[in-house]
Amino acid sequence: MVEATPPSIACEGPEWLDADEREMWLGITGVLMRLPAALDAQLQQDAQLSYFEYLLLAMLSEQPSRTLQMSELASITHASLSRLSHVVRRLELRGLVTRSADDHDRRCTNATLTNEGMSLVETVAPLHVAEVRRLVIDAIGPANQAEFAAGCMAILHEVDPGGPMSLLPKASN
Repeated sequence: MVEATPPSIACEGPEWLDADEREMWLGITGVLMRLPAALDAQLQQDAQLSYFEYLLLAMLSEQPSRTLQMSELASITHASLSRLSHVVRRLELRGLVTRSADDHDRRCTNATLTNEGMSLVETVAPLHVAEVRRLVIDAIGPANQAEFAAGCMAILHEVDPGGPMSLLPKASN
């Protein structure tokens, strides 16, 4: 549903970005365009996986039973059920994931990480984390991490207010 433009904006025009805001926005735009490709390249080279495929496997690996309902997995990975189904089918063909009817609700389908899938995640995760550290964590630096994380979460809340971030397990240090 398209929301109507607030009257104050329609009558007065947009509040243009100042120089600092414009620099921040162009930086975010650049990151949104280039970071996924950089992460994809590393994962393709190291595991013949796309970033989305790795994310799906990693989210399953963090579950106690290595299993999630497809609808939950779609939410956590920000994917449509259709896209997720196609990707899971490809991963099934590689022996990394299986699908089965949910024991508690036969209308639902579960995705489960296989032992082979878990082995791949355990092999690739250190390489991926090193790349994330190199491209993101080290670039931001310790002094800016909390503020950067808070900014990202604020943006995510605006674009996806009922989003799946609460479904993600808390990392243990």
